[in-house]
Amino acid sequence: MKIVVFDDDPTGSQSVYGCPLLLKWDEETLSQAIRNKSPLLFLLANTRALSANKAELRIKEIAQAFKSISKKQNLNFEDILFVSRGDSTLRGHGVLEPKILSEELGPFDATFHVPAFFEGGRTTVDGEHLLNGCPVHLTTFARDKVFGYSTSFLPEWLEEKSSGAISAKNVLQVNRNQLNAALLDDKEMDQLLYFLQGLSNNVSVVVDAEEPDQMRIFTDAVIKLMGKKRFLFRSAASLISSFANLPKNSYSPSDLASLRIRDKFSGTRKSGLIIVGSHVQLADEQLQFLLKNSDCKGIELPVEKIASLFEKSSANNSLKSLEEKYYLEVKNILESGRTPVLFTSRKEINFSSISKRMVFGMELADFMAAVSSKLLPDLGYVISKGGITTQTLLEKGFKLEMVELKGQILPGLSIVCPYTEDENKRIPTITFPGNLGDKTTLLNAWRLLEKRN
Repeated sequence: MKIVVFDDDPTGSQSVYGCPLLLKWDEETLSQAIRNKSPLLFLLANTRALSANKAELRIKEIAQAFKSISKKQNLNFEDILFVSRGDSTLRGHGVLEPKILSEELGPFDATFHVPAFFEGGRTTVDGEHLLNGCPVHLTTFARDKVFGYSTSFLPEWLEEKSSGAISAKNVLQVNRNQLNAALLDDKEMDQLLYFLQGLSNNVSVVVDAEEPDQMRIFTDAVIKLMGKKRFLFRSAASLISSFANLPKNSYSPSDLASLRIRDKFSGTRKSGLIIVGSHVQLADEQLQFLLKNSDCKGIELPVEKIASLFEKSSANNSLKSLEEKYYLEVKNILESGRTPVLFTSRKEINFSSISKRMVFGMELADFMAAVSSKLLPDLGYVISKGGITTQTLLEKGFKLEMVELKGQILPGLSIVCPYTEDENKRIPTITFPGNLGDKTTLLNAWRLLEKRN
């Protein structure tokens, strides 16, 4: 069994380890990744950074590339579970992406929507999605200016996000009572299997998940039906780890922290860089808490000024000068023995349209990646907060085609390294979601890598 995940940013592998994450999907890279012994393959589509039209084209492109290489390697789609991984707080193209995957890789008997992510406090109870017990439509995530929503009840959320193409009354549910019963009784498990086997015509199904055992019994049932039914999934990270059922990672958090690169001549550990691009409220709180530590020095990127430069057709030289300015500031902090924290100004800019907002988001991520790329020889590690920021850093800043997921240094915080034999280029990068943890989590991740109490 192979689990192929179309991930809308590089944080969706936050509960597994030991697998490739692809930033490119050319034939050579795909062929190499498919041959990897891991049951997991993540294709980092970065669609949360894109408009709906561009996201559709991106998913089609990747799916068609995967189909092409699958034919050449005689892969049987009945042995593959396809997952569209999205944000556990319901942001992203949560209806569009599975729709395109169904068209390209189907037909499927059902699409299951399973946004629970236990490590982040996200659960689904009686069809309602919760964050630490609070309906997610009452949180700041529901007010996202690109992907906002008005309901936490997933059948109604599907209707809202599909503009009525999916009717809430036609959405089926796998509820917690079914799952709890199947956990305790073989006959109830047979009933769950009977229900799943009766699904057809790519019906939309919402799955409850309050705790890992409920997720486990659901994935056990799905696996029992492989070869008989074809299912598609839109989920957060917990479903993926339940399908993979990996043994405990042999890398401890301390082992992962030890991946920090040392100077090849002196043997001393190189300094790190922290990047914060995410603009959710939790990211603001984590940044403020981190910068109270005197060993971390902040450098604020003026978002309004950078936006005005990108609007000018003759701005290239000015942008290059600005890149050089911030590169030198970061380098000076590194040389002083402190940890530089490169962050975007926290005030959000109003744009005339969502598409312009998204385009600038990518331009800003490109700018941060360009500054960071110049520092690569000097760095021992990177902590990158925000999915779009991290994807752009790995793909465009560090010019990587594929990275290896080593494991989680803290719950939900993965460390990835490039596939290379050159130890000095295997820079460990923490992929830090914008919406994960509490105000102390960013500081705690930095302390682990610095081996400080």
